[in-house]
Amino acid sequence: MTSTPSTAFAVHHLDVHGSADAQPVPEPHLQPLQFLQHLYRVAVRDALPLEGLRKHLPAVPKGRTLVIGAGKAGAAMAQAMEQLWPLEAPLSGLVVTRYGHVPPRPLGLAQRIEVVEAAHPVPDAAGLQAAERMLALTEGLSADDLVICLISGGGSALLTLPAEGLTLADKQRINRELLESGAHIGEMNCVRKHLSRIKGGRLGAACHPAQVVSLLISDVPGDSPAIIASGPTVPDPSTCADALAILERYAIAVPEPVREALRSGLLETPKPGDPRFAGHQVQLIATPQQSLQAAAAAARDAGIACHVLSDEMEGESREVAKVHAALARAVALHGQPFARPCVILSGGETTVTLRKPAEGTARGRGGRAGEFCLGLAQALQAVPGVWALAADTDGIDGVEDNAGAVVTPDTLARAAALQLKPAAYQDRNDSYGFFGPLGDLVVTGPTHTNVNDFRALLILQPMDAPMKKAASSG
Repeated sequence: MTSTPSTAFAVHHLDVHGSADAQPVPEPHLQPLQFLQHLYRVAVRDALPLEGLRKHLPAVPKGRTLVIGAGKAGAAMAQAMEQLWPLEAPLSGLVVTRYGHVPPRPLGLAQRIEVVEAAHPVPDAAGLQAAERMLALTEGLSADDLVICLISGGGSALLTLPAEGLTLADKQRINRELLESGAHIGEMNCVRKHLSRIKGGRLGAACHPAQVVSLLISDVPGDSPAIIASGPTVPDPSTCADALAILERYAIAVPEPVREALRSGLLETPKPGDPRFAGHQVQLIATPQQSLQAAAAAARDAGIACHVLSDEMEGESREVAKVHAALARAVALHGQPFARPCVILSGGETTVTLRKPAEGTARGRGGRAGEFCLGLAQALQAVPGVWALAADTDGIDGVEDNAGAVVTPDTLARAAALQLKPAAYQDRNDSYGFFGPLGDLVVTGPTHTNVNDFRALLILQPMDAPMKKAASSG
């Protein structure tokens, strides 16, 4: 599935849903960008929900089966449930996903689970209504009933139900300020849980006394179920005091009655050991590490050594880029600490602290993958033989229509020819504006999964680099 950008920029269009065997694997020495795109496709396909759900579905219960859930992969997970659940067994429910993230329905597949679309990353009224309806569906459940909870990244914004004393407008402002603050995902979700009537285990507690099985696609460093989508179905170890400290750290205001409720613990979440969670099951069906390992195996199958740095990279995107660039330069120039040719992979969730634009200058566009690529291009200093791709595995980098961007050995030279100054674009967080004119945006459309950041650097021997071959042949 592809989407058409709203600009006239040339882009790299990637089909992440076609058969993995539909095209031959690109030769990395001759087609480095195509090879990196291949690795990204492999990582995304490994995280699609059908096979993961197949491995972890529970038995059909004596009573009814209710499916509830939220996330960018929510609609795809719901369709997978409908394919896998026995036709003769009752199945119903409600799942909320991001606008535009409902995949085409397979021919002949009957819809048994309702899917609602809502806004992400800033919540809207549709998400609030879905959350209210979802809580209502849990009323009257018995011990013979089964609740299957389909949870993936993005669920925090999509499943919003403000705590007492907060309006939707309050939650939208707080969410926006958290996103712009540079707070990491654990901090953001701690606040979200304590300012909600459905997150932080409250949805799971509402299902009591039914059997509950939570099936999760992880998009967070460490894969903690309590952090993924703000843990709506699992007990929460964080506290009101933690949430209050985070709000104060980033100078984010909340109404005084809510601040007092946090101080007094009135907004505390259900904690580990709560008997309402006895017997609940939690299964991770896709994780960042699994996708990185799948991509690494694909690189090695093509005869290229591959090194996975970590699936838990955090920090400012531009600073993480400098670390990756230093490593890539060492490999390219000295063959240390890895021998050339090789691929370096990493995942996790970096952050972007938005800078205040200069007066009269519009705020830039782009997300953390583009910000990483912009920092990487500068820090690589046009070292020969290094290509890179960074993209979000959900297909959306922030709120734009691209998944990420690519960097080539001549990125800076091509930018200079167009009079694009990378430092100026980075100062205003405008990676989209920088890579768009270069034709180096990566566009996939929604992928219907989400295991967070994917970064791949390909480092070739200088004599193997296509640019060098072209120069020598002239």
